[in-house]
Amino acid sequence: MTGFEHIGRVLIVVGLVIVAMGGLLLLSGKLTWFGKLPGDIIIKRENFTFYFPLATCILISIFLSLIFWLLGKR
Repeated sequence: MTGFEHIGRVLIVVGLVIVAMGGLLLLSGKLTWFGKLPGDIIIKRENFTFYFPLATCILISIFLSLIFWLLGKR
C-alpha cells in the first residue's frame, strides 16, 4: 500500500466518523435514552453533580471497534 492509499483510507474513516457524529447530533433530541443507560454513573449532591457515562462509552467503543474492524478487513 502506498502512502497516498493509506492517507485516503484515513481520510475516509475520519469523514465517516464526522458524519456519524453529525447524525448523532441531529438525532440527539430523539435519542433521549442515549447517555442515560443503565450503568451510567450519576452522583448528585447539593452543589455538585458527577456524571460518568460508563455504559454509553462501552456502547460507543463496541460500535467504533466494529466499524474499524470492517474497514480493516479489506
